Amino acid sequence: MGKFSNKDVLLKIEDLQIQGYSDEQWIDIIKGVDLTLHRGEVLGLIGESGAGKSTIGAAAMGYARDGTRISGGRIEFDGMELTTATESEKRALRGSRIAYVAQSAAASFNPAHKIIDQHTEAPVQYRIHKRLAAQEDAMELYERLRLPNPQEIGFRYPHQVSGGQLQRAMTAMAMSCRPDLIIFDEPTTALDVTTQIEVLAAIRDIVDQFNTAAIYITHDLAVVAQMADTIKVLLKGEEVEQASTVEMLENPKEDYTKSLWAVRSFKRDQKSRPTDGTLPVISVKGIDAAYTGGEKVLEDVSFDIYPGMTVAVVGESGSGKSTTARCITGLLPPMKGEVQFKGETLPPRYQDRTRDQLRQAQMIYQMADTALNPKVQIFEIIGRPARFYSGLKGSALKQRVDELLDLIELEPAQYYNRYPPELSGGQKQRIGIARALAAEPDFIICDEVTSALDQLVAEGILRLLDRLQKELGLAYMFITHDLATVRSIADEVVVMQNGKVVEQGPKDVMFTPPHHPYTDLLLSSVPEMDPNWLTTLLEERGVDNIGDSAKV
Repeated sequence: MGKFSNKDVLLKIEDLQIQGYSDEQWIDIIKGVDLTLHRGEVLGLIGESGAGKSTIGAAAMGYARDGTRISGGRIEFDGMELTTATESEKRALRGSRIAYVAQSAAASFNPAHKIIDQHTEAPVQYRIHKRLAAQEDAMELYERLRLPNPQEIGFRYPHQVSGGQLQRAMTAMAMSCRPDLIIFDEPTTALDVTTQIEVLAAIRDIVDQFNTAAIYITHDLAVVAQMADTIKVLLKGEEVEQASTVEMLENPKEDYTKSLWAVRSFKRDQKSRPTDGTLPVISVKGIDAAYTGGEKVLEDVSFDIYPGMTVAVVGESGSGKSTTARCITGLLPPMKGEVQFKGETLPPRYQDRTRDQLRQAQMIYQMADTALNPKVQIFEIIGRPARFYSGLKGSALKQRVDELLDLIELEPAQYYNRYPPELSGGQKQRIGIARALAAEPDFIICDEVTSALDQLVAEGILRLLDRLQKELGLAYMFITHDLATVRSIADEVVVMQNGKVVEQGPKDVMFTPPHHPYTDLLLSSVPEMDPNWLTTLLEERGVDNIGDSAKV
């Protein structure tokens, strides 16, 4: 903190109190938190789900989310008291001087408008750029953030790019007005490790170049170690402790902070393929695939997944992981090759598969926020596939929903009539798991199911998935960019790059040198709990500044 002086204070929050409305009463959710942020400083907010990180981040803009209210304290931004400012005064700040990067880009972009149109809206509205200049600046930011085809990608609609690409586009959009303060709410959650390095380097450069302050909200302790000057630890709306990043990493004082540092202890025993002639549950054989009118995105992809085993499919954004899942489920018929279930070739299109074939392969999605209908009660979300696939109704359906909620360790009576927005991120992901289990499948595709969760909650989900696998004999295809998760739960690993499988094998073999060069790149890109790790890595890869970062 020595490099910051009192005259550089940009944001000062004192005794912040925020309440949420629940069960027809207001309850305290933020309980007297203080915060001081200087120009050019990055403050990391960490803590488990429900700690109040995102609520405080929103309050820094003078904003209280639906169902909440700022009930006490002061929020002063560059001399302006936001708790008493008018809505028009606060709107004039948001987007221009204070920007926000949300965790879920898919839920934040308007699907009906092209990315470039949404990007240029703020700089044009605030008269920072005329439209053509705003477009040119957008393309420069896209290049800095290592988006493919930076001159063209902005002219696509949000659904036409990958989740990781959309997250980077939203980061660029927040930077469009060169704000004084940016609130980053889990900005690299959806990114693979190699792309994450580019985004982290770009964020650090923006902060340094423009003396921008940032609040960096994350559950990834290794990431916050690279980004933050200061770390504040939160638990249930209260501050646990705060210190410089170096001091916090070396000498956390509170037991709760020490428990955060110790997560990811879960690691199950690695299983081997059966040797008794058992057929794979899923065999992907020589798949080629392309989207309508586009280039080939998968080429000769092959791998097997055996009963009771977990195969992790890893690779950077655009490598073909999710496209392979779409081919397996029949959402994208392959141009060549086939998918087999227990030795039986499946029709390429899901419309041509029988109800039983559809039942056998289910998916759990990355973003429960967008995967669960927010206007449908939990009983119906879980009950619908049980009704569709098994014909259950009445008391039999209720009994089945009870069983499924028990399986995912949620009390049935407490969740029947609740809606997804009333649940935490971890609870929503458990509901997604229960919905997949309702079909009684043999095989489940887990698409980045822990990447949006804090580390304590994610570990709980991994333990749950492991227990369900043992109890139900499930086979998992685990799509992930988190190699710590791979180490925890995988039996075999498939590495993909540019639509091809570059290496595959048992986990212990895959993590033992020598590696394929791309596998080595992935392994070396996993952040470490060392504040100098990113700087050292960029230097080793010959990157002196963000203008060079696209070379990484």
